Amino acid sequence: MSEQAILFDEKAAAGGKRIGVATLNQPKALNSLSLPMIRALEDQLDQWVKDDGIAAVWLEGAGDKAFCAGGDIVSLYRSMTEGASGPDEGVAFFTEEYALDYQIHTFPKPVVAWGHGFVMGGGVGLLAGASHRVVTEQSRVAMPEVTIGLYPDVGASWFLNHMPGHLGLFIGLTGVHLNAADACFLRMADRRIAHDHKDAVLEALAQAEQLPESAETAVNSVLRTFERESVAVMPTSAVRERLDAINALMDADDLVTQVRRIADYDGDDVWLQKAAKVAKTGSPTTMAILERQLRETRLDGLKAVFDKELKLSTRCLEKGEFAEGIRALLIDKDKQPRWRYPSLESMDPAWVESFFE
Repeated sequence: MSEQAILFDEKAAAGGKRIGVATLNQPKALNSLSLPMIRALEDQLDQWVKDDGIAAVWLEGAGDKAFCAGGDIVSLYRSMTEGASGPDEGVAFFTEEYALDYQIHTFPKPVVAWGHGFVMGGGVGLLAGASHRVVTEQSRVAMPEVTIGLYPDVGASWFLNHMPGHLGLFIGLTGVHLNAADACFLRMADRRIAHDHKDAVLEALAQAEQLPESAETAVNSVLRTFERESVAVMPTSAVRERLDAINALMDADDLVTQVRRIADYDGDDVWLQKAAKVAKTGSPTTMAILERQLRETRLDGLKAVFDKELKLSTRCLEKGEFAEGIRALLIDKDKQPRWRYPSLESMDPAWVESFFE
């Protein structure tokens, strides 16, 4: 069983019910999400939704380091640069990943996602869709696609747009790491619970007397209790503490000026210094398509967002910026990506337009 990339189990619960347990089982790869894992989880969720004995679903990552640190982008790189099928494998990956994310968003039974450790990219897509999203004192949530020439996808066009003010755009432009308090403040998570309580939380869910009649009530009651017991170990929100500073940096009339203001930050705040570094070195193409994508999906529903993201992600597979970002970070590891345009100022508007044709 340990060799399987994703494990499924069922835990006996009160009233003859059961809790379906899915574990992403690639801890050495920080539980990165592959196409076979996506397909297996989608199939299992289909079975559990039809099974009246399953009251709720629990989704976690194996090991102590990550829930899911993103998609298997090395395989995507090979499909873009070496695979005989060309971008077809990548298109299949994004198509089925977004279908899985939407399935979780619309799942009719409670889904508890235990977002411990690294929760990035595709991992955020899994967490965001769950009805009960738990983060821990060690959670590091991020959408760092600007560093690899993609853009925040997996429904980010929806949840970034639902953040206050310019925070969604700032997070996408800088790929900043968010702690548990940040994630809850930004409505990317619901509960903050100490990781040491994980097994006890699952056991309490199984024993909850309300589970057979109202799984939703049972889950809320259990998570609420353990959240109250976890207050002492939780960090404060870095984003909330810097809200005025972020708003000031983003207070500009165009993207070029916004990015320049972030990159030119020269204060003593280490958190903002990290954001400035990414603004200087991240993909200008990512920044441009992200800003436009957020504008164009501002009033869209979730399904429309996923449809538009699939079209945009397909273009990203074809145009080379994404492949170059992966090469620099994970293949050659020189961390010197040769972006198509070195800056937003130098970018041909037709290049950005071509992603949306």
